Amino acid sequence: MGLSRTHKTANGVSTRWVSFFCIASFFLGVLVINRLWTSSDPVKINEASSVLTHGRKEVHPLVNCDKDTSVEAGDILSRVSQTHDVIMTLDKTISSLEVQLAAARAAKGDSNEGSPMVTKPGIENLKERPKLFFVMGIITAFSSRKRRDSIRETWMPQGEELKRLEKEKGIIMRFVIGHSATPGGILDRGIEAEEEQYKDFLRLNHIEGYHELSSKTQIYFSTAVAKWDADFYIKVDDDVHVNLGMVGSTLARHRSKPRVYIGCMKSGPVLAQKGVKYHEPEYWKFGEEGNKYFRHATGQIYAVSKDLATYISVNRHILHRYANEDVSLGSWFIGLDVEHIDERSLCCGTLLDCEWKAQAGNPCGASFDWSCSGICKSVERMQEVHQRCGEGDDAIWHTSF
Repeated sequence: MGLSRTHKTANGVSTRWVSFFCIASFFLGVLVINRLWTSSDPVKINEASSVLTHGRKEVHPLVNCDKDTSVEAGDILSRVSQTHDVIMTLDKTISSLEVQLAAARAAKGDSNEGSPMVTKPGIENLKERPKLFFVMGIITAFSSRKRRDSIRETWMPQGEELKRLEKEKGIIMRFVIGHSATPGGILDRGIEAEEEQYKDFLRLNHIEGYHELSSKTQIYFSTAVAKWDADFYIKVDDDVHVNLGMVGSTLARHRSKPRVYIGCMKSGPVLAQKGVKYHEPEYWKFGEEGNKYFRHATGQIYAVSKDLATYISVNRHILHRYANEDVSLGSWFIGLDVEHIDERSLCCGTLLDCEWKAQAGNPCGASFDWSCSGICKSVERMQEVHQRCGEGDDAIWHTSF
């Protein structure tokens, strides 16, 4: 009898009825869900699907690695280049301000000392000076009248052309000379008469003499930087042939650099033996006998930027002068942050070397003979060198710097 009894839950509901209600609820739920699903808007479903898909794309974007990498690299290089340009401009600006301050101090010092080259206070003088490209000083002597004439007849403009060169190209050219041991004597009067005729001299407060070339060079740069505000200052001997257009083009490539020293760099032997040409009395300072000088520009022609010319002017009283002026100049820049430019177009030989280059359409900036430290017999040969090695008399006017 006990096995046939129906079991009940604690609240009196039969177990069978509980099972029935559970199964019925399940099927009812399935029926309701199917009806809701079939009646749903398919557009909304698609929109939801697209949203999910778009979200996945944002999380995992499709990237063309090669293209993006090249673009990013190019952008980085562009920014690096721009930063470098900004730094160079800033460096030049700071250097220019330092130069102006030093020049003002030097000019004021010269004024206090009664220098004939400075007639106004330094700062006022700096404000009034026009900006120039370069100043070329042709170092000459009292006995070199024929050399000067050979240059005037060939590569140096004269008269109104000289003034036009200054106005249109910003180029100053002057023969550079001091005075004799007896001021006002026949030698000085001869130069004064020549200046009255050609207006192409820069007179220095300096006593002329071959063994005073280092001092003369120093005074030239000091005087020139106080008188003219230029990017470059050039020293050239009066027995060298120069193509002004090529010199200008060469300098223009280095115009953005604050401290440059341009010329044909060399390192010759230190000559200790007395009586020989270019003897160095202070040979012992350069080490053992047979040693060579430090690298420096050969003395026939070289250029320095404004900062370096100003440095020479400001420190001229303490800069040591060796027997050879090119060695002296090179020594003044040792220890400074100066870029040495070895420009071989400024030391072509005559005639075959410079003539061949001129015919090839690449004329030299300057030409001379190493064996003579200038053009051998320059008075007689300057015209020939100009005809065969010159860039053309109109080249300077058609050259843009």
